[in-house]
Amino acid sequence: MKNQTLVLTQQQIAQKINRLAYQIYEDNIEEKEIIIAGIMKSGFIVAEKIAAVLKKISPLRIKLVGLTINKHSQHSVDATVSLTTAELTDKVVIVVDDVLNSGKTMMYSIRPFLNADIRKLRIVVLVDRNHKRYPVAADFVGLSLSTTLQEHVAVELGEKEEAVYLS
Repeated sequence: MKNQTLVLTQQQIAQKINRLAYQIYEDNIEEKEIIIAGIMKSGFIVAEKIAAVLKKISPLRIKLVGLTINKHSQHSVDATVSLTTAELTDKVVIVVDDVLNSGKTMMYSIRPFLNADIRKLRIVVLVDRNHKRYPVAADFVGLSLSTTLQEHVAVELGEKEEAVYLS
């Protein structure tokens, strides 16, 4: 088993989520409703946590949806979201993931929104590893973490003890 270094504790994750929610609210203070699309599975858990904070701190109506993508198949990279193009028209969409690594997953994840006439698209990640192979940058980042390509960032959410580890 590899050595793991604790990067974020449960309390620190909560603080990052809280700050991300405030940044999203400040960016969308004039809006009535926003769509938060979490990339399944861990990204959706982060999205749920952000949505919960936003509901407490703002009058925004939050529509939380899951974004499904097969991250491990090079041939099946279509992302799906449970909203129609009409439901996305003139809306603000916030795409959320746990870790932004090369940018590939995020590139494919925003694809369903390219055909809709949305007002604004923002990208939110809990951890940005800064290993971009694709031209994707997160608008709001919980933690920027410089790592080597050999290192792995593990985000454990929804368990008894939530944490982010580097191994």
